[in-house]
Amino acid sequence: MISEQQIDLAIEKLFGELTFTATPAGLYDPLRYMIEIGGKRIRPRLCILAYSLFKDSLTEDILRPAAALEVFHSFTLIHDDIMDNAPVRRGVPTVWKKWGENQAILSGDSMCIESYRLLSGCPAEALPKVLKLFSDTAAQVCDGQQYDMEFEERDSVEMDEYMMMIGLKTAVLIACAAKMGALVAGASASDADLLYRYGYSLGLAFQVADDYLDTFGDQSVFGKAIGGDIVNNKKSWLLTRAYADPALRERLDAALLMSIDTEEAQRLKIETVRNIYMEAGVGEAAKAEIIRLHNEALEYAAALNIDAEGHSKLEHYAKSLLGRAK
Repeated sequence: MISEQQIDLAIEKLFGELTFTATPAGLYDPLRYMIEIGGKRIRPRLCILAYSLFKDSLTEDILRPAAALEVFHSFTLIHDDIMDNAPVRRGVPTVWKKWGENQAILSGDSMCIESYRLLSGCPAEALPKVLKLFSDTAAQVCDGQQYDMEFEERDSVEMDEYMMMIGLKTAVLIACAAKMGALVAGASASDADLLYRYGYSLGLAFQVADDYLDTFGDQSVFGKAIGGDIVNNKKSWLLTRAYADPALRERLDAALLMSIDTEEAQRLKIETVRNIYMEAGVGEAAKAEIIRLHNEALEYAAALNIDAEGHSKLEHYAKSLLGRAK
């Protein structure tokens, strides 16, 4: 079986050598920038990990599809940062902040196209299923982003609506990564579906952790400005949970209307909302939900027809994602 160390080395080599068209530089420099600033590569890593459960060696058969996942994810981040008015991503200026909105939109479009070029390197026998999975997932991610924007216009959303939205916006791409690796490896339909469910539950946990860290994280570790969701009145898991309590709504409504005209005003708003969350135990509730979803993912993994080493690798991967919110 392919070791985790081999996967780490393959990921490092893959993105160290990934290239884009040289000119026009104004179009492709943002693509290079997004890949160079890195990230944890959780989607390509999961794709290769799933593949490794059924294969003994790494080839271009899986590396190019794995790269496609990261390139597509980077495209969504470029556009999300514009819509969220986010100035920082992974500790550096976002593409729109560095190059302007128009350039970011066009470069993001180009990055989406590049993801399909990479995906075309998938083995011919797996390509129809992989292409359908990837395209369906891409459409779902757009659905999720639309729901996210619509929710911002509403006073409140129900928790089941919120979980549906993050399932589309975040979890389906992580689930896609897991299933794609299995499909390229020729795994059974049942194992591929179990890996999809494993990835989906982890994806939900990942987004709840992201929401938690946006309020309670360390910016130097999180890589984004803390409190961005609060400043922009985004419907996070924390706000959705807190707003479900009628006793908190009046205070939350007042806090959400606070000025954000200056950095000091933004800090005051973040502190006010954070204090409401702390009093209500919302942060601890988020941690409990992350653990629940993590355990749900492991239940799907336990049903896979793989050896003990494979199960251990899936458990280790899940714990690495959960550790973000510890």
